[in-house]
Amino acid sequence: MAQLARFTATDVPAMGPAEIESPAGKWTNAPAPANLPGRGLARHPMLYVGENYTKMFLIKDGRVIWTYQTGKGYEYDDVWMLSNGNILFTRMQYVAEITPDKKVVWRYDCDNSTGTNHTEVHTCQPIGLDKVMFVLNGLPPRLLVVNTGTGAVEINHELPYPLSTNSRSIHGQFRRVRYTAQGTYLVSYLSQDKVVEFDRNFNQIWSYPIRSPWAALRLKNGHTLITDEHDNLTREVNQKGETIWQFDNTNLPEAYRFSQAPQSCTRLANGNIIFCSRGGGGKSPQLVEVTPDKKVVWVLQDWQTLGDATAVQILDDPGIPEIPGEAEH
Repeated sequence: MAQLARFTATDVPAMGPAEIESPAGKWTNAPAPANLPGRGLARHPMLYVGENYTKMFLIKDGRVIWTYQTGKGYEYDDVWMLSNGNILFTRMQYVAEITPDKKVVWRYDCDNSTGTNHTEVHTCQPIGLDKVMFVLNGLPPRLLVVNTGTGAVEINHELPYPLSTNSRSIHGQFRRVRYTAQGTYLVSYLSQDKVVEFDRNFNQIWSYPIRSPWAALRLKNGHTLITDEHDNLTREVNQKGETIWQFDNTNLPEAYRFSQAPQSCTRLANGNIIFCSRGGGGKSPQLVEVTPDKKVVWVLQDWQTLGDATAVQILDDPGIPEIPGEAEH
């Protein structure tokens, strides 16, 4: 929160040198329902992205105070504001870190060829202020840790995956991967219907079968929170694989139900969970916040201001983002 004034300083350009205008979708004509709970954009200061609109939004006091655009194409999947104010994000073809005044301070590009060397990136995580962990979907897929200051690749490890020679198959390999406070890697195998945890030497130490896990998050209580995109549900499980808590679309009042399943979610310090949905191009909410007892306290459905939601970071929630395990995001 202390960094937000830097985004509205007089030296911040409307369009940075690396920005390309992102054309808005047809959803801008979608009407906003009246009397939704939670005060709309005013409920949380947040950093917000969606995979179908390559325009990033920074929101404070109920309004958009800063944007960053990357032109045509797909897609934003992961985003972090660090404690120094820099923003780290994936844009499928690359992963990058930018400053509040829109300067690119680090970038790693995928191989955008159409052959078997083609790679994509859909997940990233800061480890301290000088390292980034990310996964390259590819033939084969690889997990990397790169020092953003020196450019040194400190880890470059092939992730186990069924052999394929079809470069088109890589898109669905992985979405969220998280480095945990315990020094392990929690990997969502999206098209393999499982979540796998590897130790620091990449030995498998835990797995959980679930349909289309878009994201898995290791909670501070030791449980794992998983969003199942296929079945439109989010499930918290313990290390024994027992279900501790589950929320699906039928738990929402009909007026607030998602037309597209949440891809990711964020657990707040108060125990509430915010679900992020692509929302069917304006047909349903982008964000819904519920309490542990499944009470809906916030519904954001504002397609005139924002696009779809794939990831959100709540900026006044405690925890240093670049310390693994502190931000349940």
